[in-house]
Amino acid sequence: MTRNAAIAQATEHFDSGDFFDDLARRVAIPSSAQVPALRPELDRYLAEEMTPTLESLGFQTTVHPNPDARGGPFLVAERLENPNLPTVFSYGHGDVVRGFEGDWRDGRDPWTMVKGGVTDGGDESDRWYGRGTADNKGQHSVNLAALAAVLAVRGRLGFNCKILLEMSEEVGSVGLAEFASEHRQELRADLLLASDGPRLAPDKPTLFMGSRGALNFELTIDLREGGHHSGNWGGLISNAGTRLANALATLVGPKGEILLPALRPEAIPASVREVLSKVKMGGGPNSGGGPEIEEDWGQPGLSPAERVFAWNAFEVLAIKAGNPDQVANAIPPNATAWCQIRFTVDRDPETFLPAIRAHLDEHGFHDVAVGQQHDGFMMKASRLLPDHPWVQ
Repeated sequence: MTRNAAIAQATEHFDSGDFFDDLARRVAIPSSAQVPALRPELDRYLAEEMTPTLESLGFQTTVHPNPDARGGPFLVAERLENPNLPTVFSYGHGDVVRGFEGDWRDGRDPWTMVKGGVTDGGDESDRWYGRGTADNKGQHSVNLAALAAVLAVRGRLGFNCKILLEMSEEVGSVGLAEFASEHRQELRADLLLASDGPRLAPDKPTLFMGSRGALNFELTIDLREGGHHSGNWGGLISNAGTRLANALATLVGPKGEILLPALRPEAIPASVREVLSKVKMGGGPNSGGGPEIEEDWGQPGLSPAERVFAWNAFEVLAIKAGNPDQVANAIPPNATAWCQIRFTVDRDPETFLPAIRAHLDEHGFHDVAVGQQHDGFMMKASRLLPDHPWVQ
């Protein structure tokens, strides 16, 4: 069977060390979008590494400038086998976070990929270290190697394929929305299948059929000009920190449960609940560094998998009142909480802030302002139901 032969081909590519060499070569290009001085490396990654690789697999490639001057270029590749075949669209990003040279354990260089060794924490001989191995050079390298294995065995994929590689993901994917809109026809496809995210556990391959969206917003309260001595005014004037804390407490409970129904999903689809009943969440020492899951945190009556994949979460990302760096005996006149709602696809994020505004007014917090963050960050949610024909 060609499937088994392709798997054997991919296995040999890995076991021979060829895949390690490919990924090491890509890691060696310090393509950090977070470091302005490394801007030329973003172009080099696409020109010297991705373009030759994709063209060797029969793809037509084009590198496009970013419509946003702050961002790096885009590469669009297409392999057209038959217009009547379905088209699979894949995504990856070749930019990485800054290297943090000098801060890696055991003196490792972020741009030199190495195999791990034995440490105080145990045997790490099966781990590879280097900037981008886990986000996202490793992932799209795996996908390209898989395509190569299929082509080597049967000479064709059996579907059309389009690939988009961006070089600005680690700085918020600036220009991506505009680029996708401008190239809508060029990027049309029947199925998106991309790799950029965690596994449930290091030894468990994971297919995510959607993602919660994210809406970032601010709650602010500005009561007066300047702080006033707590010895003279404590008990006489309102405290911005106290007011804001109590306003938050009407929205999210002490165990992280969302108290405002308008911010919660209406229900979990039966097919989603069925799939998640078989999912065991990782966490703790054996999860690759993740924290222990708190069974009693979040919406009561839901499993950990349901809470993180099928329910909404209200998170306070940061909060400030007064001057935390130089605390004074003064009643803070203003306070800010930077918050985020992670939401499922069945909720319209445009309704969240009006619902919060109405809720705070109803509870007497007219002095707390509600507004989207200045960068307007909002990521849409997606979901492909497990009983959808594509999945079946």
